[in-house]
Amino acid sequence: MSDWNAGIIEEFRANEGRVGGPFEGGDLLLLHTTGARTGQPRVNPLAYAKDGDDLVIAASKAGAPDNPDWFHNIVAHPDLQIEVGTETVDAHATIHRNGPERDRLYALIVAKMPGFGDYETKTTRTIPVVTLSLKR
Repeated sequence: MSDWNAGIIEEFRANEGRVGGPFEGGDLLLLHTTGARTGQPRVNPLAYAKDGDDLVIAASKAGAPDNPDWFHNIVAHPDLQIEVGTETVDAHATIHRNGPERDRLYALIVAKMPGFGDYETKTTRTIPVVTLSLKR
């Protein structure tokens, strides 16, 4: 997975935030986190939806039974950076694990990227949603 992500990150940065393949034409960001256990910097490419001025991501891990590593990093360190297009900005992550707000935000993601609806059917866990509020 890290080799695949590395290729996407390289393409993202070489093309002002645009990539091809399964992300072509979609909105993609690079999420910069600090490792929850290691303290090491991490970068993950993620699809996102917009909710007003906020960006919304889902800890889907393609419907796996557990959350992605980057989610645990956000829990430990909610202040982070993201790259969108050619801009790197500071952001604060708010986690929505369940409830009406989580459901509303996940519906935004599914409306934009229907594959996320499939991820929900593959797992018994409730997929957390994260709001990224930009600090400009």
